[in-house]
Amino acid sequence: MVDENESTRNLLELHDVSLVYRALPALRNINWTLALGQQWACLGPNGSGKTSLAKIISRQATHFSGALTRSVELEQNGVAYVCFEQARALCERDRKLDDSEFRADASDPGTQVQALILGGREPDERFHYWTERLRMRHFLHRGLRFISTGEMRKTLLVAAILSEPALLILDSPLDGLDRASQLEMQHVIAELLQSRITVLMLCRQLEDVPADISHIMVLDEGRVVACNTRQAILANSDVAALMTPPMPPLGALPAPAVRPYTLPDEGPLLALHNVSVQYGDFTVLHDVNWILERGTHCCVSGPNGCGKTTLLSLITGDNHKAYGQDITLFGVRRGSGESVWDIKQKFGQLDTQLQLNFARGMRVVEVVVSGFFDSIGLYDDWGDAQRTSAEQWLRALGLAEHSSGKFDGLSFGLQRMVLLARAMVKSPVILLLDEPTLGLDGYHRRLMLRALDHIAQHSDTQLIFVSHSAGETPACINQHLTFEPQDEGFALVCRNGATTPAES
Repeated sequence: MVDENESTRNLLELHDVSLVYRALPALRNINWTLALGQQWACLGPNGSGKTSLAKIISRQATHFSGALTRSVELEQNGVAYVCFEQARALCERDRKLDDSEFRADASDPGTQVQALILGGREPDERFHYWTERLRMRHFLHRGLRFISTGEMRKTLLVAAILSEPALLILDSPLDGLDRASQLEMQHVIAELLQSRITVLMLCRQLEDVPADISHIMVLDEGRVVACNTRQAILANSDVAALMTPPMPPLGALPAPAVRPYTLPDEGPLLALHNVSVQYGDFTVLHDVNWILERGTHCCVSGPNGCGKTTLLSLITGDNHKAYGQDITLFGVRRGSGESVWDIKQKFGQLDTQLQLNFARGMRVVEVVVSGFFDSIGLYDDWGDAQRTSAEQWLRALGLAEHSSGKFDGLSFGLQRMVLLARAMVKSPVILLLDEPTLGLDGYHRRLMLRALDHIAQHSDTQLIFVSHSAGETPACINQHLTFEPQDEGFALVCRNGATTPAES
C-alpha cells in the first residue's frame, strides 16, 4: 500500500483539457487531479468521452487543448491502457502478416500469447503467478488469431501488469467474458486495487464500479458532471438519472424487402450432423449436431474459447472447414455448388468488429442503405425506394431523428442500433448477432434487446443470438445451444423452449 507522505503527490493533472474528434467535440474543459494513493473510476454512458480521456492520458491522442501535467513516476513507468481497440489492432496486424499460403504446413500461428506477454523477456515468477491466476496455461502457445475475446482480454491485462506501469487504465474489463471469467476478473481487479498500482477504470454502469474504488468522475457529452468520492457519487440521484434515461417509442416495421431467392417450402433452415473442426492438433468442435427449425430464435452460449465463433463461421460460408461435412443451409447441402454469396445474402449480421471497421464520414441513412449491398461503405447506385426503406427502419427502431446526421457523430450505442437497422433492410432470413450488447451501457443494452424482440414479433426473420451474459437475451429466444465443459473440451447441448425466470 502507499504511505501517507506519498499519497499527497499528484500523478496526473488536467487543466481545461478539450478534444475535438472528426470536427465534433469529444471532451470539453476537463479539470481533474489524480493523486497517488487514489483509485478512480470514470463513469458515463456510451459517447460520454471516457475513451477520449483515456487516449489523452495514455498519449494516444495528442491534438488537444489545455494542459496535461504528468509526475516523474508517470513519465518513468508510463501508462498501460487495456482496451478492445488494442486487441483489434493486434489481431489485424497478425492477419496482415499471415503467410500460411507460403508455408509447407499451410499454417502460420502468428504471434503467440506467451510471446506477446513477455515481450522478449524470460518467464519469471510473476509471469507464472498471473497466468496461473487467470487460468491461461492452455492457450499460452496459441496465436492471437486463434484465441477468444475473453482470452485476449486476459492476455492484454497480464502484459500490462508485468510492465509495472505507474497507471493502469482498464476499459470495461468484464466485457466479452463468460460468467466464470467475469467473477475471476473481479477478484483480480480487487487485488490490483489493493496493490501499489494506481488504477483508472472506465465504466458504463454504476454496478460495474468495484467496491475498492475510492473516487468517481462522471462524464456526459464530454463534460464532467460530478467528481467526488465513490460513496458520494453512488448516493447522487442526478447521476442515477443520467444513467437511466427514458427510451424513445418504437414504430411499425416496414414492409419486407423483396428477396432475390426462394427457400424450400419445408424443412429446417440449418442442419449440422456430426460436424467437427480441427486445426492441427487442436480440436475446436467435435461431433456437433444442431437443427434450427423455422420459427426458432436461438441463443448460443458458452465459456470463452469454446468454439462459438467457429460454429457461426461454418453456417455463414466463412469457414472452409464446412466442405465435406454434413451441413445443410437453407435446404442445400454445403459444397453442392452454391456460392458464398448465395449463403451470405440470406443473413443479416451485427457484431462489434463490423462497427469498428465501418467506413467513416457517412450519413446515418447511407449506413443503413449499405445493408442492401452488404458493403462496408456505399459504392453502388441507390435510389428513392432504398432511402425510403432505410428511413422506415430508422423510424421503426426509434432512430428517425438521427437519419440525416453523421454516423461518426453518434454515440457507440446509437451506432450499434443503426447497424441493426442496416442488417434488417434486406429482410434477412436469419439475423446473426455476435455479442450485440458488447460495449454497450445499460440504457443501450435495453434499447437493443427491446428492438430485437420487436423484430422477432413483427417479421419472419429468425434470430441467432450469441451472448455470455445471463439475463441479457431477448424474450423471444426459444432455443438454447450451450457449450458445456467436459473432461476434454466442450459438449454442445441443445434445449428447445423459452427460458424461464428461474433459469435466467
